[in-house]
Amino acid sequence: MIVDNLNNYRIILASRSPRRQQLLRELGLNFEVVIREFNESFPDDLTGEEIARYIAHEKAILFKKEITDNEIVITADTIVWCNKKVLGKPADHEDATRILKEISGNTHEVITGVTLLSKSKELTFSESTKVTFESIAEDEISYYIEKYKPYDKAGAYGIQEWIGIIACSHIDGSYFNVVGLPVQRLYKELQNFIM
Repeated sequence: MIVDNLNNYRIILASRSPRRQQLLRELGLNFEVVIREFNESFPDDLTGEEIARYIAHEKAILFKKEITDNEIVITADTIVWCNKKVLGKPADHEDATRILKEISGNTHEVITGVTLLSKSKELTFSESTKVTFESIAEDEISYYIEKYKPYDKAGAYGIQEWIGIIACSHIDGSYFNVVGLPVQRLYKELQNFIM
């Protein structure tokens, strides 16, 4: 079985995200979390999927010199792309309010870039999901920010949390991608990667 084959490798997930770690566990993979500090800036001329792929790839390169045979590093970066700009992780309550007002009553794209890296090869891909939110009232935005403190989340929200339940009216693409990792695509890419 493919999961058994993958578990013959030492899989390294370079992500602090508890959501990514949970999704990888649900996939049945044994892995270790190893973090490298990284500045998530990107060239100004990149847009949408290019940004997510660039950051995921740059995170993986930090492991290039030390990776050994039989190891696979997985890096990922999720961005929210709305009105032709990135809505990143909010700095504070005011910033989270601004971001959530922008996605309220609007459709945005959640894009995750993923890089797989071994000693002999690397692969970078991205998955995009369109998410439509109904209009959210200001008091609902405030309630959500106060209760859930979404400061570690791109776009200032978690789809699996209260605000996703009350406001998300339509998803076109992978739900798990919006949570933080397109696990179905990752599973297929990993199968090809170890062949």
